[in-house]
Amino acid sequence: MNLIRRPRRNRQSAAIRDLVQETRLEVTDFIFPLFIIEGEKTKTEVESMPGIYRRSLDLLLDEIQECVDLGINAFDLFPNLPESKKDKYATESTNPDGLYLRAIGEIKNRFPDVCLMTDVAMDPYSSDGHDGFVENGKILNDPTLEILGNMAVAQAKAGADMVGPSDMMDGRVGYIRNTLDSQGFTNVAIMSYTAKYASAFYGPFRDALESAPRFGDKKTYQMNYANSREALVEAELDYAEGADILMVKPALAYLDVIKLLKDNFDLPIAAYNVSGEYAMIKAASRNGWIDGERAMLESLTAIKRAGAKIILTYFAKEVAQLKANA
Repeated sequence: MNLIRRPRRNRQSAAIRDLVQETRLEVTDFIFPLFIIEGEKTKTEVESMPGIYRRSLDLLLDEIQECVDLGINAFDLFPNLPESKKDKYATESTNPDGLYLRAIGEIKNRFPDVCLMTDVAMDPYSSDGHDGFVENGKILNDPTLEILGNMAVAQAKAGADMVGPSDMMDGRVGYIRNTLDSQGFTNVAIMSYTAKYASAFYGPFRDALESAPRFGDKKTYQMNYANSREALVEAELDYAEGADILMVKPALAYLDVIKLLKDNFDLPIAAYNVSGEYAMIKAASRNGWIDGERAMLESLTAIKRAGAKIILTYFAKEVAQLKANA
C-alpha cells in the first residue's frame, strides 16, 4: 500500500516513543495528602486505603522526611480528631495548642522549604459532620464564612503556605482572601476546591478521618455530578474572589471538567485523585484483576493530560519510589 502517513513509525521502539511522548508525569506534579492523629509512636492503616496511614506527629515527621528524600516537596494535611474535640462551632480548628495547628508549626519548623497546604472546612471539627454551620437541620452559608476565615488565619499563623477551602460555601474564597490580607497574610495562597462534586468516591477518606455527616448528605453545597458547565460558574467566582489555583475533585470521572477549566482560565488547575479512585486500583490489583502499577501511572498521566498542572494523590510516594528505583 502507498501510505504517506504511517503513525506506527513513531511507535516502533521505546526510544522513539519516548521522543514523541506528549505528557510526562513528574514527582514535582504531586501534593501528597497526609493524615494526623493524636498520640505518640502511633500508626494505623486506613482499612479501605491499603498503604495509607494515620500517624501521630512524631511518625508523620519521619514520613515527610522520607518523602522529601524522594523529591516530594508538597503536602496536604488532614486531622483525625476524637469526638470529644468536636462541637457545633468547630472551635478546635482555631485552638493554637490543638493537634492540627501544632502539627503545622512543627512541620514548617523542621521542613521550612516544603509547601504545606491545609484544609479549610468545618467537617473534621464539627459535631454535625458537615462542612458548614448547621442550624435546625440546614447548612447556613454566611455564618459559616466567619468560621472559615478564622480557621484560615489560624492556619496561616501556624505556618501554612497554602489554604484549601474544601467546604463549597458561596463566597468563601473572597471572604478568606480578605480575612488573610487584613491580618497581613498576603503571601498565603488559596487553592480553591472550585468544582467539588457530591461524589461516591469519597468513602475511604471519610473512613480515614472517621468523619461523616450526622444527617443527610452534602448535595446542597457540593456539585451535582451531572453538571459540567456549572463548574465554569464556580471557577469564574473563585477567580474573581482571588483564588490562586483552581481544583477539580474528584479527578478520574471528571477529566472533562479539568479540561474545561484548563481551556477557560489562566490559573493553574489542580485535580484531587481521591480516596475511592485510589482504593479501586489497590483492590483490583490485590485481586489480580489489573496490573496496579501500570493502572496507577496510566490514571495519573490521564489526569495530567486532561490539563491538571498539580495532582493531589495518595499514589505520590509510590510513584516517587518507582522513579527513584528506575
